[in-house]
Amino acid sequence: MTAEPTPEAEQRSVPGWMIPPPDGFTAEEFLAMKGLPPHTELIDGSLVLVSAQRSFHSRAVDLLASALRRTVPADLLVRREMAVVLDARQCPEPDVCVIRAEAETSDVQTSYQAADVVLVIEVVSPESELRDRERKPQLYAKAGIVHFWRVERAVDGMPVVFLFELDPATGAYASAGVVHDRLKLNLPFVIDIDLSEIKRL
Repeated sequence: MTAEPTPEAEQRSVPGWMIPPPDGFTAEEFLAMKGLPPHTELIDGSLVLVSAQRSFHSRAVDLLASALRRTVPADLLVRREMAVVLDARQCPEPDVCVIRAEAETSDVQTSYQAADVVLVIEVVSPESELRDRERKPQLYAKAGIVHFWRVERAVDGMPVVFLFELDPATGAYASAGVVHDRLKLNLPFVIDIDLSEIKRL
C-alpha cells in the first residue's frame, strides 16, 4: 500500500513546467517560455535555475561590462546576462559576452547566436562552480566561441581572471594566462582593465 504524501512533501513537489520532455527542451521551446525565474538557463536540454547573486558576482560583472564598453571597437557590442543559443538544446546565459554589432537586430530580442559571439565571461559562484569550470567551457568551445574568461574570487576579495582561447586543432580551450591585478590584452581587441576597481564599486 502506497503511503499518502504529507503536506510538506506536496509543497516540495517539482512544478510540471520544470520537468523536461524525454528528449529535453529545445532552445526554441526554452526561449518561448514565459514567466521563468530570472537568469534561468538551458543546459543539456534541462532548465537550470540560479541562486541569488552575491555582492562579488554582481560587482565583478559590473566592472567587466563597463570596462569593456570603454574600449570595444565600433563593430562589437558588450552585453550582460543575455541568452546565447549554442545548439538545439543549449542556451546558457553568460554573465558578460561580446557580440558582433550586426547581431543586435531588435530592441526586444532575448538571445544571440553562438556564431555572433567573440567572447564569453563567466563569474563563478559557489552554486555554479562545476558548470562554470567544466560544462559551460565545453559547450562554448564546441560552439566555436574563440575567447572565454572565467572569473574567480580570491581570498582577498579581488577578481582573478583565467583566460582561455580556442585551440582549432583540438576544438577545446587552451589556457592563455591568469591575471590578478591589471588585465591588458590585444585580443579579441585592445583591453586594459584595472581589476582593483572592484573595491570602489
